[in-house]
Amino acid sequence: MGQPVSCTEEELVALLQARQEAGFSYLYDHYADALYGVLMQIIKHPPETVSDLLQDVFVKVWNNIHQYDPKIARLYTWLLQVTRNTALDFLKSKQHRNLQRNQTLPDAVSNTSAHSVTSVSEHLGLRKILDQLDDDKKILVELAYYKGFTQDEISRSLDIPLGTVKTRLRAAVMVLRGLLKDYK
Repeated sequence: MGQPVSCTEEELVALLQARQEAGFSYLYDHYADALYGVLMQIIKHPPETVSDLLQDVFVKVWNNIHQYDPKIARLYTWLLQVTRNTALDFLKSKQHRNLQRNQTLPDAVSNTSAHSVTSVSEHLGLRKILDQLDDDKKILVELAYYKGFTQDEISRSLDIPLGTVKTRLRAAVMVLRGLLKDYK
């Protein structure tokens, strides 16, 4: 059985849960660029490191697809959470600290450019969707999902109560969910 030309989210999840390679190929072909862009936004490392992390993300998805619950989130939302958690785990890792310590100044400066991420985000239309949020919610989403800040770090950084951060982020995600339903 070859890769499906097109399939619904439910069909894709069924293929993945049945451990069908065609489902995994379809998942990779349709989501890898977006997840790569998210990783680039969060970790700001050379493409080789980001590619390795992207591979880790897909291995985690393959091994943990049984944990996905469509009643809780859309598949893409779940994939974003797996990607974000993988990036944050990397940033806390000894490997990341060693890379930071061994990085030369020119490499460090050139890696802060988000040009390729910007082009991926713009190609997918994510920036347009994010720009529809109120500024107070948009900054929280950018810090949490593009910069990898925890809610506590956002609270301290913006000097707003943690409860307010949680409430605004939840509201922002609800608005984004609605916007993404309309976006096709």
